[in-house]
Amino acid sequence: MPTQARILKMINYIMNCLTRHARNKKIRNTTNLHNTTNLRNKTPRHGISGLAGFLLFFASLSLMLTLPSAPAWAQTSSPVTVFIDGLPLEFDVPPLIKEGRTLVPFRAIAEGLRIQVDWNETTQTVTGKTATQTLLLKIGDHTAYLNGQALSLDVPPEINNARTLIPLRVFSETLGFTVDWLEHERTIKIFSPPSHMPVTGFYALGSSETSSWKNLFGTEFPQAGVGNTKNVSKLALGWYSLDEKGALLTKSTTGWQRPGGWETVLDAAERYHLQTEMVVHMTDQNGSLRKLIADPAATAQAVANIAAEAGLYDGVNLDLEGLGWQEQGETLAATRADFTNFVKLLYQKLQANQTKKATLTLTLHAPNSAYPGYDYQALANWCDEIIIMAYDYGPKPEPLPLVQGAIESALRMVPAHKLLLGISLPSERAESLQQKIGLAKRYGLKGIALWRLGLVSPEMWSVLERR
Repeated sequence: MPTQARILKMINYIMNCLTRHARNKKIRNTTNLHNTTNLRNKTPRHGISGLAGFLLFFASLSLMLTLPSAPAWAQTSSPVTVFIDGLPLEFDVPPLIKEGRTLVPFRAIAEGLRIQVDWNETTQTVTGKTATQTLLLKIGDHTAYLNGQALSLDVPPEINNARTLIPLRVFSETLGFTVDWLEHERTIKIFSPPSHMPVTGFYALGSSETSSWKNLFGTEFPQAGVGNTKNVSKLALGWYSLDEKGALLTKSTTGWQRPGGWETVLDAAERYHLQTEMVVHMTDQNGSLRKLIADPAATAQAVANIAAEAGLYDGVNLDLEGLGWQEQGETLAATRADFTNFVKLLYQKLQANQTKKATLTLTLHAPNSAYPGYDYQALANWCDEIIIMAYDYGPKPEPLPLVQGAIESALRMVPAHKLLLGISLPSERAESLQQKIGLAKRYGLKGIALWRLGLVSPEMWSVLERR
């Protein structure tokens, strides 16, 4: 006889004994009703005697221990967390683990991985596309097709709570993504393949410990090696400033100055195929920048001076900061219009050069910063690139929701192919740098810009190499 059956028979026997015991006791109590005091004193406080109760408890416990446990999928467990390039991915329907495989809502994972996804209701098929791969999956079918080649699936796609769930691992790995499953943390980490997105590195004077030259070229000035040059596309050379009359300065009170031996930097950049920009930096200290852009003569002078110097470089990077602080109404509108006019005149001047058309990059405060003096939508018409300075929010590393908000605001006004995410390395660690790069990838931005070379740690260079 099976163990469970024997235990059930034991429990039934004990219950029958208890029933007979209670019936006999009731008869005795009825006979002695005249002695209620004595009866009350002798009646046990519990309906079951000590030995019988113990036997019943033991038998019941034995039965519970021999019953089969609930299947793994039915047991309560913590939710599965998914990260893509260090960023958490949110789902309206949680991932499902089935037969050891993770299924996720295809729309959410596609948006996170920047994969084009099409759903065919008639054929119940999901198609995911990248630049080089096409993956087709059908609901309930154990066979997928990668570029027309059949692939066997352990678990087929399915529909759950009106959402199409697809096998995460096959969807990711067949399209070039890497997936790591951390069982104890119930965490999935997905890493997108290297995109080799452009990286602009700001190059500025620093101490021997924070030398842009050594950090980039790997040796002491003036010797140059390959170093980390393969991880940078363009040098933004912080060597110029302006005064309120429009004079172009190679030495300023803010520390931006052109160093001795600057020609050696240009030579090394050319040797290692790095583009160069002349950065023109100015802040609105004491209203000096506001006075410059509001004065037509000073604006014309500044534009002419910058354009004349631009011939030494591939482009100009205009980094004019602090506009719009505590301004509103007509005052703010005038500041935005004056700056846009300054940029327009400079862009037209650069484009008019028939010998060499230098590009124009704008390094701007983020749309959600305290400096609203920059009309992103209008400025996008008069530049080649915009670097979003999505930093200096206060906490370190820079909060992802604020950086994400800056990107989304900029994208409402500027095409993604013109936007670079500015990252301030003093505020970041290697892990948070990966997250910022992940945001740039997720939103399809043109690239990233680093403030600054000289502050890139070995761990950060490794992250950049995998970007």
